[in-house]
Amino acid sequence: MLLGGTALAQRAGNVKESINYFQWFVWPGGGAIGIVLILLNFASIAIIINYFVTIRRTTLLPELVQQQINEMVANKQFREILDFTEKDPSFLSYVVHRALSEAPRGLSAMELAIEEAAEERATNLLRKVEVLNVIGNVSPMLGLLGTVYGMIRAFSKIVQVHGMPPADQLAESIGIALVTTFWGLVVAIPALTVYAVMRNRIDSLSSEAIALGQATISSFRPGAKKSTKPSQKEAKPSQQGSATDTSSQQNKAE
Repeated sequence: MLLGGTALAQRAGNVKESINYFQWFVWPGGGAIGIVLILLNFASIAIIINYFVTIRRTTLLPELVQQQINEMVANKQFREILDFTEKDPSFLSYVVHRALSEAPRGLSAMELAIEEAAEERATNLLRKVEVLNVIGNVSPMLGLLGTVYGMIRAFSKIVQVHGMPPADQLAESIGIALVTTFWGLVVAIPALTVYAVMRNRIDSLSSEAIALGQATISSFRPGAKKSTKPSQKEAKPSQQGSATDTSSQQNKAE
C-alpha cells in the first residue's frame, strides 16, 4: 500500500511538473507574442528540412545526369542532349541546355550562356533561402518586443498597488519578458545558421555547375580533337629530310 501511494504521488508530481512547463513556455508563458514565435519556430523547422532535401548535390548536380550528358556528347547526339536537358529540372541540365541553345552563335556565346544560366539559377535559390534570413532577424525583434511588453506590465502593476504587488502577478509579467526572449533566440539561431550554410552550398554548387558546363562544351573548342594531326604531318617532312641527309653523306663517302 505504501509503495502504491508513493508511485501515485510521483506520477501526480510528474503531471504537475509537465503542466507547469507547458504554462511557462507555451501558454500563458509568452502570451500572444510567444505563440507567434512558436509558430515561427515550426515554420522555420519545416523550411530548413525542405532546403536540406532540395538544395544538395544529388538533386542539383546528379551524377546520373552527368553520365548521360557525357555519353551523348561522346556520341555527338546534341539534339538528344537538348531534348533531355529541357525536360530534366536539375541545375546542371538547365546550364547545359542554355549553353547548347547558343551553339549557332559560337563558343563565346555558349560560355556566356553558361555563366548567365548559373547566375540566374543561383540567384533564384538565394532568393528562396532568404526567408530564413528574414525569420532569423525578425524573431529576436519579436522577442525584444515581448520583453518590453512584459516589463511594462510589471511596472504598471507596481504603480497600481503603490508598492510591491503579489508575487504571482509580478512573476507572470516578468515571465512574459523572459519567455519571449527565449523563443526569439530559439528561432533565430538555427535559422541564421542554416541560412549561412545554404548560401555557401549554393555558391559552391553554382561554381561546380559552371565547370561541368564548360567541360561539356569543350568538344566545340577549335582544335580540341585535331591537336595530334599537325604533329604527325610535321613528323613526315622531318623523316624525309633525315633520309636525304643520310643518302648525301653516303654519296660523299663513295
